[in-house]
Amino acid sequence: MIAFVRSAVFALIFYLGSVPIVVGAMLVGFIAPAGVIAGARLWSGWFALTTRWLLGIRWRVEGTVPNHAGLVAIKHQAAYETILVLWLFQRPAVVLKAELLGIPVWGTAARAHGVIPVDRAGSATALRAMLKAANFAKAADRPVVIFPEGTRTAIGDAPELRAGLAGLYRALKLPLVPIACDSGRCWPKGFVKHAGVVTFRVGEPIPAGLDRPAIEARVHTAINALNVL
Repeated sequence: MIAFVRSAVFALIFYLGSVPIVVGAMLVGFIAPAGVIAGARLWSGWFALTTRWLLGIRWRVEGTVPNHAGLVAIKHQAAYETILVLWLFQRPAVVLKAELLGIPVWGTAARAHGVIPVDRAGSATALRAMLKAANFAKAADRPVVIFPEGTRTAIGDAPELRAGLAGLYRALKLPLVPIACDSGRCWPKGFVKHAGVVTFRVGEPIPAGLDRPAIEARVHTAINALNVL
């Protein structure tokens, strides 16, 4: 019951507070596109603050989060890390499903932020768009952040990685930093969330130039370092 009440209070306060932040970022973005990045970071900071004080969910980072050009692969167990990456990284270019860009207002803001769309259908046009956006992020010295499993996974699950990871790794020719996380313990699927600590464990950088089986094997092992029942 306590967890339910805390979750309800969080939902109310977080979403109400998000409205002026998101609208303000959009308005600033019309004048200066860089304002969208600052607004997204502010929104993620608001998320970190409300989850900490209303839900009792804290986070810690083991290692150093990269903030320059490179590829970053993160374990995906919850919506928690998809929002918090905008706070953990200063200017991340996040890989996300292309269909999300069709959401009114949000899609416009996401494009202005410099997200990298990926189309699961894998058409040639979609692939070119993804690589173009990724190279633009590389030229701007921004880390490219990808959730290589493609979808949220349950605690203990370690599915094969999607092909997009190897494609970006090969195209960008940059080192890759894997990050494990265990957010599913505090942020399970459903409405009720639980107090606790979410750990982000930053792995050793993997050099560019490995073949697909090698890079996928190393990333798969690293991002699942905390994935135990």
